[in-house]
Amino acid sequence: MGIEEFGGGQQAQSDVLVVTTNDVPGFTVQQVIGEVFGLTVRSRHLGSQIGAGLKSMIGGELKGLTKTLVETRNQAMERLIEQARSRGANAVLMFRFDVTEAADVGTEVCAYGTAVVIAPKS
Repeated sequence: MGIEEFGGGQQAQSDVLVVTTNDVPGFTVQQVIGEVFGLTVRSRHLGSQIGAGLKSMIGGELKGLTKTLVETRNQAMERLIEQARSRGANAVLMFRFDVTEAADVGTEVCAYGTAVVIAPKS
């Protein structure tokens, strides 16, 4: 597995900017639309659980589970961007992830932030 399989974030040509900061240098917030989120729940795959159990006995990274979590976070982020876009936003400020166990059968990943309309400062 290459390093590109273990990364995330938005695509460079996205029309909705997503940042973890409260503002964007060089831009002003023209309108606050409100909270947006993208949510996904992934069940555990039996094969990866067995492999993870064996690997945990000897130590080391659980690459299969790492890759699954990256894919899950990326899907949650894509859903967040779709939600922001559908509400008329061109940016999401204060972006965060929240990850929790979902009823002992999977992992819930929620990407959330504040949808806004920004414009370059004049």
